[in-house]
Amino acid sequence: MPETLQTGRVFNVLFLCTGNSARSILAESILAKDGAGRFRAFSAGSQPKGTVNPFALKILRSFDYPVDGLRSKSWAEFTGPDAPVMDFVFTVCDNAAGEVCPVWPGQPMTAHWGIEDPAAVEGLDIHKEAAFVAALRYLKNRIAAFTALPVTSLDRVSLRARLAEIGQGEGSSAPRNSAA
Repeated sequence: MPETLQTGRVFNVLFLCTGNSARSILAESILAKDGAGRFRAFSAGSQPKGTVNPFALKILRSFDYPVDGLRSKSWAEFTGPDAPVMDFVFTVCDNAAGEVCPVWPGQPMTAHWGIEDPAAVEGLDIHKEAAFVAALRYLKNRIAAFTALPVTSLDRVSLRARLAEIGQGEGSSAPRNSAA
């Protein structure tokens, strides 16, 4: 019988981006609220900026997503012996997807869900806010598709394919067919 994920427990999900100040922070907050207690969300970066982008916080608040406890942190926090074991690891920026990631304990399912960096938008605040709203929408759509998956009944091969497919959705920054 194909291997499936264990039922009856909360799944740990880590969102990765290089700076861990915008996209991965948005994804962490969205899944924390929309995961309906089935998922525990985390985010980290390979080269964390050390602060969360103020536009990320503003947009999350405006859409009634939680911001308490959000912080920019290194992915090294999730590789130690006391770190929670991840079930899923998603890269949300193309730079992080191209980096050599740590070996995650527990061999989590991985996928690349890259979207354009809203923090890279220059100009008026209204344009920056619009970029963050778009990023939030793209991530919310991917997370909704993810949380709707019957993760406990799909075999790992089917689940991996579905996760990669989700990353190809609207707003994808780098179409690709492989997992991160």
